[in-house]
Amino acid sequence: MKRLLIAASALALLAGPALARDQIRIVGSSTVYPFTTAVAEAFGKSTGMKTPVVESTGTGGGMKLFCAGLGDDHPDLTNASRQIKKSEFEACDKSGVTEIIEIKVGFDGLSLAHAKDAGDFALTKQQIFMALAKEVPDANGKLVANPYKMWNEIDPSLPVVKIEVLGPPPTSGTRDSFMELVMEKGAEKFESLAELKKSDPKAFEAVWKSMREDGAFIEAGENDNLIVQKLQANPDALGIFGYSFLEQNEGTVKGVPVDGVAASYETIADGSYKVARPLFVYAKKQHMDKVAGMKEFIAEYVSDKALGEEGYLADKGLVTLPGDQAEKTRAIATSLEVLKGDQLK
Repeated sequence: MKRLLIAASALALLAGPALARDQIRIVGSSTVYPFTTAVAEAFGKSTGMKTPVVESTGTGGGMKLFCAGLGDDHPDLTNASRQIKKSEFEACDKSGVTEIIEIKVGFDGLSLAHAKDAGDFALTKQQIFMALAKEVPDANGKLVANPYKMWNEIDPSLPVVKIEVLGPPPTSGTRDSFMELVMEKGAEKFESLAELKKSDPKAFEAVWKSMREDGAFIEAGENDNLIVQKLQANPDALGIFGYSFLEQNEGTVKGVPVDGVAASYETIADGSYKVARPLFVYAKKQHMDKVAGMKEFIAEYVSDKALGEEGYLADKGLVTLPGDQAEKTRAIATSLEVLKGDQLK
């Protein structure tokens, strides 16, 4: 009998994890969370299946959970406000998560915003870098500890207000995107740092990836709604979060134009607002036939009633994909095409 049990266990391991779940589990980005939640609710109503459980863990936290392995204890999908990293893809592979479907669902602009009743002003990427970087170039191009305490010290045209910016932690995809789209681009505007990028890329990367730790930049957690609430309590502070949160809270907060362009559905869609990024959902193909409703859930997500220009996700603030990209997304989702490592940057 003992030998039979051992043999049965061995066969079970060879066959892979057996899932008996009748409810989809989703983790990941706080930015994508409201969109996926809307799809989950629509899926539950239209199919009669259990509404998927969606958790907001941040992109990095979601990837860690998603890539930890296969089986009943691991999530089936993860939301991401950036593409999966090669290191994450490799971690998935080591844990047996070898078949990942990447679904690009739309775009989101990163917004800098402040309270509705605060004074209007605009910023450049260079000014934002000067306000938030741990080290900045002095007049001679030498890196020094960031000396700026007030916005007007960076530029006399800016308000005489203390620099205080609330933003996401390092585990957030919003933080990753902000660093690449704003901090890196702002650093490149300095001649000395542009030269450093050519001569020593790693040293340059260390400069634009290092944020102040003296209170000017405050990590406010993964909950973007909490940042919105804090801006209402402190009109002088700025917050960093996805455009969808700006749109949903336009009665209490307003955006700060970056490089002369304000974030809007139109400027993000036409590419004129340069602080924008694609949003993704990743699914485990290996869970597809073992968790009830995964195929149907993905079909709902890429349906025209969800992702279309007049779809319910656009009503939630998602900047929808152009026609050709939407069709590509639907083709990948319908065929359950697996992501390859060489497709990653």
